[in-house]
Amino acid sequence: MRTARFIGSWLAAAIALTLAVTLFLQWIGFVLDSGGAGSPMPLLLWMAFGANLLAWSLVGVVRLGDDSVRALISRRAAAGAPARAPQGPRGRGGDRAAADRVLVRAHAGAGGPGAPAGPGGPGGGLAGSAPGTVPLPLPPAGPAGRRRTDPDQISLAVVIPAHNEEPVIDSAITSALRLFNRWDIYVVSDSSHDATADIAAETGVNVLELLTNRGKAGAIEAVIEEFELTENYDGVVILDADTELDTNYVAGARRQLSDPTVAAVAGFVVAEWKPKQRTVIGRLVSAYRDRLYWLLQYLLRYGQTWRHTSVAPIVPGFASVYRSSVLRRIDINPKGLVIEDYNMTFEVHHKRLGRISMSPDTRAYCQDPFTLGDYVKQVRRWTLGFWQTVRRHGVWPSLFWFSLFFYILEVVVVSVLLLATVAMGVLAVLPPLTGGAVLEFGAYASAYTAVTAVLPLTTIAVGLFVPDYILTCVLATVRRRPSYLLYGLFFLPMRIIDSYLTLRTLPMAWTAKSDGRWKSPTRVALKR
Repeated sequence: MRTARFIGSWLAAAIALTLAVTLFLQWIGFVLDSGGAGSPMPLLLWMAFGANLLAWSLVGVVRLGDDSVRALISRRAAAGAPARAPQGPRGRGGDRAAADRVLVRAHAGAGGPGAPAGPGGPGGGLAGSAPGTVPLPLPPAGPAGRRRTDPDQISLAVVIPAHNEEPVIDSAITSALRLFNRWDIYVVSDSSHDATADIAAETGVNVLELLTNRGKAGAIEAVIEEFELTENYDGVVILDADTELDTNYVAGARRQLSDPTVAAVAGFVVAEWKPKQRTVIGRLVSAYRDRLYWLLQYLLRYGQTWRHTSVAPIVPGFASVYRSSVLRRIDINPKGLVIEDYNMTFEVHHKRLGRISMSPDTRAYCQDPFTLGDYVKQVRRWTLGFWQTVRRHGVWPSLFWFSLFFYILEVVVVSVLLLATVAMGVLAVLPPLTGGAVLEFGAYASAYTAVTAVLPLTTIAVGLFVPDYILTCVLATVRRRPSYLLYGLFFLPMRIIDSYLTLRTLPMAWTAKSDGRWKSPTRVALKR
């Protein structure tokens, strides 16, 4: 069975690659035939790929060479260094057996007069010891302002904010337990009405329950303050409740944090692909997101997070690591924002706290929306959060804003042009569909003549759809998933939805108000 699947996957990759090459050659021939000073093909090509993607892809190639040379030098230096005794797991009590700690649930507001005090603050902030046990001290995070450069010495706490995440919270915690000690994992249940807190407590990790819904940013802020995480750890890992970490995530994060110039590490998102658990729409969303993540991370973010650039506009909140000294200076939960990750990233750039790092060795798997309604709500929240963050922080002289300006300009212009092109395409396709009946209206006939003279329907279809679909064929080759060739037929409509939401939420950034509270989308238990 495995051999058949292996052969089938490579056969699918060969078919997808052949289709990509064939479409590309046909597209080139069409461009050459329709060439000329007034040809709209360069504009359509720009709409399909974008100048930012091309520019940062070139920077990414330079970074790849730079990183390869630095890695070679490091390996040679390590080969000549004396061997070092292996280190045990770090963290709270990392040098003692797990049996030395009996972890119990930490209830919000459990403290009071006579309650034991610990590193988590008065009143049960520790949430780590059962009655009659003595908490084991965490190795100190180091002197203020000093950043550890030995990856093995960097201690990390894991924060999992959750709101009604009963189907997935156990999988997220299980994933974290493969890489961290249970007393280094902190789940904060933000006024959940289901069994989220109970399930988390049964795993033995620290659990903080908030009786009032504060939203994700408020929950993160609460758990950090309650347990004094930035005082007791070198860094804090923030995970969504539907996130599962790759086995190399911790090693990659520590390696990147060993560079004292790094303020935060962005997780490398991988969209889960479990078609049997999804409807057709759910598979379409997952496939579309997989392509989007691949393009953004390999062709855009990789160049933006080079050590000489560091202009990434977001450290995705699904799996991120912040240095504790940086978190202490970040306003995690300002009023009025719908999401926290854009704001936290802008805080790092605006306050010049260090650089953003990202590498494919910090992979994490996320669960994308299962329904089109949840997808629209999520994208609307993301885009609104971006515009709100831009409004909140304003403009300041920096390479970050220089890059951000051209990114925003391209996003807005391409969104407008894409929607306008789609409108012209609808205008051009109606006469053939109605047998020319709509041309009996004089105004429509005049508009149709003007549009088709500049932008014929075939030019719109070939110039806009084919380049987009070629990207899908490339991804189907890389992923060896032939079903992407089918779902890719509908990726352009998904882009149209994204463009509409981008423009729709732009003015809302100055009018919409939010308390940051969240409503979890439909979830399905993760089984890897």
